[in-house]
Amino acid sequence: MDLYHLPLSAPCQAVRLVAKALGLHLNLKELDLFTDEQLKPEFLKINPQHVIPTLVDNNFVLWESRAIVTYLCEKYGKNDGLYPKDPKKRAMVNQRLFFDMGTLYQRFSQAYYPVMMEGKELNPENLVKLDEAFEFLENFLDKTTFAAGDKLTVADFSLLASITTIHVITGYDLTKYPNIHRWYEQVKESVAGHEEICVEGAKNFAEKFNFTK
Repeated sequence: MDLYHLPLSAPCQAVRLVAKALGLHLNLKELDLFTDEQLKPEFLKINPQHVIPTLVDNNFVLWESRAIVTYLCEKYGKNDGLYPKDPKKRAMVNQRLFFDMGTLYQRFSQAYYPVMMEGKELNPENLVKLDEAFEFLENFLDKTTFAAGDKLTVADFSLLASITTIHVITGYDLTKYPNIHRWYEQVKESVAGHEEICVEGAKNFAEKFNFTK
């Protein structure tokens, strides 16, 4: 399987973490979005939306990281541990994945991408919205050990990549949220590849844009 990715990208990192957990080998094909490599004709033939991560599994092409990680689990998982088949449990995992995509990571990118990439001032209103997203997650984790229940799932992998990026790049204080801090310390130690994939990727992201906390 080929994975078109950028090491700096938290969504790309999440796919790599899940593949590693499933024992899958990915042929990593790096695309530098900052030099528009994703717009080259050869990649547009693969993915006309020209986004990453993009997975190519024989003749099957899929993009959007949360769709990719669930596909990998359904096709290659030896059991349904990371992506449960029970409709209610699966719905909860999906909800957390959508929360990561549409609320947490989106609010981080809205707050910090203009600062990092365009040199703009941090908008306090965007930071309030990011804080609110963390408060939502803090509330979720008040009821469960992991993001979507009492067992590790792909939702934890996706959120781990996002929160590591936020924490490492911005110095965001996770100790303000006891449940998130407890979850983060537990999950980062149990997910193989976190340090070299997520932490190093986030550090390189900050260095690329000369962004200091």
